[in-house]
Amino acid sequence: MRPAVFLDRDGVLLENRPDYVRSWAEARILQGSLEALTRARRNPHKFVIVTNQSAVGRGLMSLDEAESINRRLVLEVYKAGGRIDGVFMCIHTPDQACDCRKPKPGLLLSAAGQLGIDLSHSILIGDAPTDLEAGHAAGVGRVAMVRTGLEAEHGLGARGNGTAIYADLAEALKELL
Repeated sequence: MRPAVFLDRDGVLLENRPDYVRSWAEARILQGSLEALTRARRNPHKFVIVTNQSAVGRGLMSLDEAESINRRLVLEVYKAGGRIDGVFMCIHTPDQACDCRKPKPGLLLSAAGQLGIDLSHSILIGDAPTDLEAGHAAGVGRVAMVRTGLEAEHGLGARGNGTAIYADLAEALKELL
């Protein structure tokens, strides 16, 4: 079993959009993210995207469209010289009470089971409280936030709650790995 770096998608790798990223044409890779993953490619951690995509459950986009965005993002990471070892996505809306939608730990537990991940030695990097809660609920060893997404809206850095806060993915990976 190997540890993983779990990455939220929107706000960590792609810019958040209030109306959801619904096509690759709307996707904007956050500056420095590809380079950070390229620098970390030889690290023994697995790199896994875990993302809530309720736009599918809300009927705003199809599952095929959501999967296409994820495939394209993984391709861009590979083309830059980095790697993604898995993508796990919840398509449910908050009111569907599924086990996979963050803040519940289902996506992380599924990834751990399918990819042989040691959660206690893993890292989760997110941009919202739900990411942190999912990491804690799954038993992820270290959780961290980046300021490139929803963190600024929630103001976690100002509360001093003990969560490591980084400017972006590059800074987080440099410090955590």
